[in-house]
Amino acid sequence: MTFHALRRTGFLCVFIFTGCIFAQTNPPSNPKPSDQESNSPAQPPVQQPSPQTGGEPGTYAMRVMTRLVILDAVVLDKQNNVVRGLTRDDFHVEELDEPQTIVNFEETGSQSLSPDLSIESTADLDRLGPRTPVNIILLDEFNTRFEDMAFARYSLKKFLQRQPDKLSTPTMLLAVDLEHFSVLSDYTQDKSKLISALDHHFTANPWRNQSVSWAGPRYATAFLTLRRVAEAVMGHRGHKSMIWIGRGFPDIGWNRLTIDAQTRVDNAAQDCVNVLRDARVTLYTIDPAGLRVNTFLGEDPFGGNYDFNRLAQATGGRTLYGRNDVDAEIGSAIQDGANFYTLTYHPTNTSNDPHKFHKIKITADRPGVTVVTRQGYYLNYGPGRVNPENPSRRLIADLVAADSSTMSYDGVPIIVEPSASDPDSFTIHVDYHALVWSVATDTEPRKAEAIVVVSTFDAKGKELSRDAQLVQASAPMSVPPTGRIERGMDIVRKLQHNPKAVRARVTVRVTRTGRIGTADFALNQTAAAVPAGH
Repeated sequence: MTFHALRRTGFLCVFIFTGCIFAQTNPPSNPKPSDQESNSPAQPPVQQPSPQTGGEPGTYAMRVMTRLVILDAVVLDKQNNVVRGLTRDDFHVEELDEPQTIVNFEETGSQSLSPDLSIESTADLDRLGPRTPVNIILLDEFNTRFEDMAFARYSLKKFLQRQPDKLSTPTMLLAVDLEHFSVLSDYTQDKSKLISALDHHFTANPWRNQSVSWAGPRYATAFLTLRRVAEAVMGHRGHKSMIWIGRGFPDIGWNRLTIDAQTRVDNAAQDCVNVLRDARVTLYTIDPAGLRVNTFLGEDPFGGNYDFNRLAQATGGRTLYGRNDVDAEIGSAIQDGANFYTLTYHPTNTSNDPHKFHKIKITADRPGVTVVTRQGYYLNYGPGRVNPENPSRRLIADLVAADSSTMSYDGVPIIVEPSASDPDSFTIHVDYHALVWSVATDTEPRKAEAIVVVSTFDAKGKELSRDAQLVQASAPMSVPPTGRIERGMDIVRKLQHNPKAVRARVTVRVTRTGRIGTADFALNQTAAAVPAGH
């Protein structure tokens, strides 16, 4: 079955997402549980029977009790310097005012990359440093004034020039405006590559950045950007520090929005915090405007940038603004990312109320220190059922974002194997670790489901074709009706031959988890198998 609603333009996803926030009718403040609900607020779902199809009474409660919460925490002294050398016994965790037992503890820097290794791509990172902390630096060019963007680029370059030739932490550089999501550099430890990418990136001064009538798409672009980055890096198990340089949200007062629109923005913000949490991303926001003496008439200090900063605080990050040394602010955010402690615990509270905020508090037995971590979480549920004839706008936006991006998505490990006899045919191998199989019944075997999008591009990167399908795989009736199956999914596809096509991109989204993986491979020439991340 084909998804007729998927279009060719990547710019469409901004307006789709705008509709998700501002145009839908009667949205629930929290989604209702489905038969595909997530079993964990901090970890990807594990394979267990659905409470509606195969679980004994109490299965859902067991699933809630066994969730594992992962916290990445930075400890700061009174001068905002990081504090190292603490032990498990120095920390105390509370959730909903109840003491929690720390079951795992990692000291700061314990997952740092070995000096003899070098990371130059997402594939290198997943292969050589699957738990290595990384930095993702993003230049916000859709809500930031042109002169402030220039200062941000200057400050970032100034910071990089002071670093050693080989960075200790793999770093990715992104730039986003209303029409483009640009990967200026994939993960690298070579500072010269980042500086070169920055020097060769030119920004415009679009009138839409200053237009109130474009506030909706600008809000949507911020939320969509957070989601697409989190979904792209979901497969990497290490901590990610996302350093957002720019305003984040347009400067409009909340009193200009209807109550319904405010509710939708709140829901979108909560969704983004959940996705960032699941991807283990800590958001840092840096406003490059520097010291402000005057603000223009109508700027609301409790709207716009203030609320975007709250997203950072909710993920355990910090907001840095009101200073002219933006390069030092970038250094502070990166320093935090290299000096966090990781704590995990099983919550003692068994409430499954989706409206209840599970507030988290961490303290340390060290006078004068502050522990910075995410503020808490809402129980969230997994993606709902997919209707291929009328897919949700959120689903379309996520798929278009992944398909049109040059960023590698590693949430679903996939390998593309070209056919030896037909240059337009290939097989997509989906790793069994990424699949979730249904429970067998008396008449139906176990099934796994995924959405597969295949697009082709010419030499200039223009998209020539796109096709999306819902694919199901059935396991033999001989396999156990429940439990883990170490069985992947092989999908054979054939493209309509186009001599102008030089590259194809495969996007796979596993329906039961919502995780996405991508792989790019060359066309019209003999090519070796290309794993996700290339």
